[in-house]
This record gives sequence, C-alpha cells and structure tokens, in this order.
Amino acid sequence: MACRGVHFAITDIDLDALRGAGSDEALIEIVQEDIESRWEKEAGFVCETDKAWDAIHRCLTDGNLTFDNGAEPLRLCILGGEQLYSGDDYIVSLVTHEKLRALVDALAQVTPEFMALRYSQLPDDYDMEKSLEDCQYTWGWFSELPTFFDRAEKACRHVIFTVDQ
Repeated sequence: MACRGVHFAITDIDLDALRGAGSDEALIEIVQEDIESRWEKEAGFVCETDKAWDAIHRCLTDGNLTFDNGAEPLRLCILGGEQLYSGDDYIVSLVTHEKLRALVDALAQVTPEFMALRYSQLPDDYDMEKSLEDCQYTWGWFSELPTFFDRAEKACRHVIFTVDQ
C-alpha cells in the first residue's frame, strides 16, 4: 500500500454519511467514492502530506506514532482526532469544525526551527533514516497544512486525515 496521507475538508453532509456508515467497508466506500472522487484540491479542500505525515505527527506530539499522544490542539493535525475506522489497514481521523480554530492558531506558531528541533529528537523507532533532506521533506509537506486548516475552518467544514496502511 502507498501509505500516502491526505487531508480532506468535508461538509456536514459528508460527516453525517461517515458517521452513518454501518461498517468499515461502508466508511471506506464513502471516503473513496464520494469524498476522494470530488478531489477539491483546486478549491483548497484537499491537502496531501505524502509519507511525511508520520514525521509531522511525531514532531507535533511527543515523538511517538500513536493516536492519543501529545497535547491538543497540535496532536489533532494528523492522528489525534476521532478515529472513524476500526480496522488496521486504513486510518480515518476526524477533527470537527469546533476544534479547528484552536488547531489553526497552534499551527500558525510552528516554525521551521521548531520542526527541525523536534525532528532531531525523534526516537529510534522512526522508520526513516534521519537526515537534513528528510527534515526538509517533512517541513515541505507540513507547510501547506496551516493554510488548509484555516480555509476549512473559515468554510465551516470538518477535516479528515486518511492513509492506507
């Protein structure tokens, strides 16, 4: 599987559909057939993080790759939202609109220096070899997230982070 992370700013209708999905299979069908198929990137409602999502989450939390680590609001950026999918082959993490403003404000404070420091402190279980190039790759994919979350919040949308495992 690709393990490429993507954030989607979703509508209330999308959220109702996801919450109403009766199974993991139905939930993934909604994500893939409805939300992904619209691919609202031109409108600014899609933000890709490629494989950098792992390091981004670690840098914004306590360095670990778990769903409940780190402090809000930064932990909400990648894995720390409400987990909608219960299987282990996919992640769908939800941040509702009500939590977006605090996250937007916190992300606005994240600087390249902050990320570089946190990156340098990543634990040994980080799967990539730590390097300047990987740190820059991480910052490069992160750098669009603050604007994306701000746009989603201003449009009264919710955000899901998705990645296949």
